Parts: sequence; C-alpha cells; structure tokens
Amino acid sequence: MNRALAIGAVAVCAAASAGVGLWLSRPAVSTRIDAADQALVAEGRGVYEKSCASCHGRNLEGQPNWRERLPNGRLPAPPHDPSGHTWHHPDRQLFDLTKNGLASVAPGYQSDMPAFKDRLSDREIRAALAYIKSTWPPEIRARQAQTSEADERAQR
Repeated sequence: MNRALAIGAVAVCAAASAGVGLWLSRPAVSTRIDAADQALVAEGRGVYEKSCASCHGRNLEGQPNWRERLPNGRLPAPPHDPSGHTWHHPDRQLFDLTKNGLASVAPGYQSDMPAFKDRLSDREIRAALAYIKSTWPPEIRARQAQTSEADERAQR
C-alpha cells in the first residue's frame, strides 16, 4: 500500500513538473497590434470615431497647438497622424496608455486623457489602435513596427 502511494505521489509530481515546464516554455504573448487585419481596422474606425475623435480629431489631426500647454498646465490632445508622436511608441505602451491612462507609462504626469479600461474592451482598444496605425504611410508603420519589435525583445 505504501509503495502504491509513493508511486502515485511520484506520478503526480512528474505530471505537475511537466505542466510547469510547458507553462514556462510557452511562447511570449505578442503585444503587437496588426494594422493589416482589415476586420480589426474596420472595427477600430468605429471605436475611434465614438471614443477618440472628439479630442484627437476626426482625421487624427489632434487639437490645435498640441505642443503648447493649456492654462491648466496640461497639453492638448496630440495628433495620431504622422505629424504626431504616436508612432514613436511601441504597441505595448500605446495599449497600456489607452487602457490605463497616461500615468501607467509616465507616473505623475497630468493629462486630460482618461483611462479607457472601464469604457472599452481590450479588443476595442486594439481595434482603435489598429485603425490609427492603418492610416500611417508605410515608412512610418515600418519604423513603429521596429520600435514594437525591440520593445517585445526587451520584455522577454
């Protein structure tokens, strides 16, 4: 009886070890946002128009004088077109900023940009970002993709 119990315990430990090993060796989840996914981009256009355009502009142009501080010390909403700086940031950071607010990537920084975690699903956030990225010229998309790839490597 003790021998059977010992064999059972060894089998359970082996199975648990194998499970942990598989979990640890799993591929890293990509944080990339695919602007080539036409269904996601189409969904994102609607999300952008409903949740983002009122501040960032219907044509992604941002608010006027977006580099000049407002009387409250905050900056206006920047453009998401190539003239802005959105494309300088990796996908992971853009997602985090949209979901959790600017403080998630720049602690202590004051912004009028709300966190959308209680307003939009993760898919909707990814869709809006995919739409934004889809409007950039190929060379800007390529540079932003390199930034995202480097960020993914650094996260591993």
